[in-house]
Amino acid sequence: MLRRPAPSEYAPFYSGYVARVPEADVLVALERQPDEVAELARRVPPERETHRYAPGKWSVREVLGHVLDAERVFAYRALAFARGDAAALPGFDEKLWTSAAGHDRFALADLVSEFAHLRAANVRMLSRLTPEDWERRGTASDASVTVRALAYIMAGHVRHHLAVLRERYGAGEPGPG
Repeated sequence: MLRRPAPSEYAPFYSGYVARVPEADVLVALERQPDEVAELARRVPPERETHRYAPGKWSVREVLGHVLDAERVFAYRALAFARGDAAALPGFDEKLWTSAAGHDRFALADLVSEFAHLRAANVRMLSRLTPEDWERRGTASDASVTVRALAYIMAGHVRHHLAVLRERYGAGEPGPG
């Protein structure tokens, strides 16, 4: 059984993400999230996929595109550190990446499918780690983090953005009738 990461295993910035994952088994939470993302996306009408709740904010598609980018970054960090790579990994500028990615060109359903495939591969990778691998740590964004904490951060990051989509965009709300 994988234990929750201690606050010393990640930067304070990530504490909100880790707190969003109360499950005892983070792999179960990670496995279920593609269905949660798909359910929310099914309730977004196509004409609302490029909606922004305020000027300068991301569209619904861009939020999910950012989730995809972050998933790849967090998974790479987990893989590198699990393999014992001692090289410090850089942060990433999510605003720059999102503005350069052109996520609005892709239908929300395509982004959801991509997330499901990506997450399935990441869960498979994480499920093969040894207890020692989960304990390993490395440096990313100038902060020390364990592989275990990265798994919780991955799950919490998705939950954070699903909450933003519900609260600020009205996404996932049942329609009339």
